[in-house]
Amino acid sequence: MNVELAYGSGKLNIDLPSNTSIVEPTFIPKIKDVNAAISYALTNPLNSLPLKDIAQPQHKIAISICDITRPMPTKIVLPIMLKEIEHVPKSQIFILVATGTHRSNTKEELIEILGEDIYNSYQIICHDAFDQKSLKKIGTTSNNIDIFLNSIWVEADIRITTGFVEPHFFAGFSGGPKMVAPGLAGFQTIMKLHSAEFISNPYSKWGILDKNPIHQSIKEIAQKSKVDFSLDVTINKNQEITNVYAGNLFTMHKKACVDVKTSAMQKVKNLFDVVITSNSGYPLDQNLYQTVKGMSAAAQIIRENGIIICAAECKDGIPDHGEYGHILRSETSPKKLLEKIMSNKNTTHDQWQVQIQAQIQTKAQVLLKSSGLSTKQIEAAHLRPISNITSYVRNLIEQKDNLKICVLPQGPMTIPYL
Repeated sequence: MNVELAYGSGKLNIDLPSNTSIVEPTFIPKIKDVNAAISYALTNPLNSLPLKDIAQPQHKIAISICDITRPMPTKIVLPIMLKEIEHVPKSQIFILVATGTHRSNTKEELIEILGEDIYNSYQIICHDAFDQKSLKKIGTTSNNIDIFLNSIWVEADIRITTGFVEPHFFAGFSGGPKMVAPGLAGFQTIMKLHSAEFISNPYSKWGILDKNPIHQSIKEIAQKSKVDFSLDVTINKNQEITNVYAGNLFTMHKKACVDVKTSAMQKVKNLFDVVITSNSGYPLDQNLYQTVKGMSAAAQIIRENGIIICAAECKDGIPDHGEYGHILRSETSPKKLLEKIMSNKNTTHDQWQVQIQAQIQTKAQVLLKSSGLSTKQIEAAHLRPISNITSYVRNLIEQKDNLKICVLPQGPMTIPYL
């Protein structure tokens, strides 16, 4: 049977046996009148006054938005939100791109995210977690994490988050408080949130919020930050808005997470010998760093010593920025990488992604289909390159009968569990 994997801005067609298990999120159609739904959520929020009543003309307002690595439909949401606060002068509104430790977004990417009108009319600032002068300490968490946040965010009179909710591979779910930290946090704070101890915690995984030390710390930071209003959306495989949640940060995020769990997390009856996954296509599969999420989704249902095949375009490479690629090349095997990370008391930038990848590779073999990376680059990342998924699977079947095969066409948009 033919299966389409989300790949870059298009699809990758593969041919698999008819008894292959396909795991996809429950498809939810887009909202028919998206603009009306967003307006309704803003004027009838959960556990909050309407946004228009919260923002006053004298207020300095900071709005946190997703960067280019997330398929958040900001271009649709933000104009409607800004219309609600048009009584506030544009010069007093700051749109902060919550990059965390990701690179700054280019002008072209910002226009893609925001549209030209908003880009040309408002103050757009890409958060820089490494610029200590742009950060301000607001306190310390109960587990001793110093909280450094973007100073524009901290000094604003009104703080607003926007994001989209999907299962997250170590924070439980995206959106909500993640738009404060790590989105607008300083490097020092982010390193603590991504420590080897936190990442290796059994509760730091897809779909878990309670007892998740990363989520609990992120939540505490957002509470201390005092977010005044929030809006999250959910999307389907076509990146269309399926629901809108607005109001109190924690109330609306909790409701969104409950809804997402029912559609994006799918039960399976057994573990599999082979799991084929995408990384949800563009923008999530634009580099190998992000592709670890697809590997992690597949790892939830792979048997010990099984095979994970991941398809990700990676047009942005490893990438060149950050320490992910450097750390991968620093040791000769995933096992040695894991030993090095667990023995290091100080967290290194991007080590968490390497840690998760290495944890997966100590359990299963990982193969990568990518048109954006060379064979040398893939092998340097301790992965095995593959050019044709269909042929490879056919060869596996010839070598071993009764292989249990599963495919995740949408990658980490679906999180399977036993």
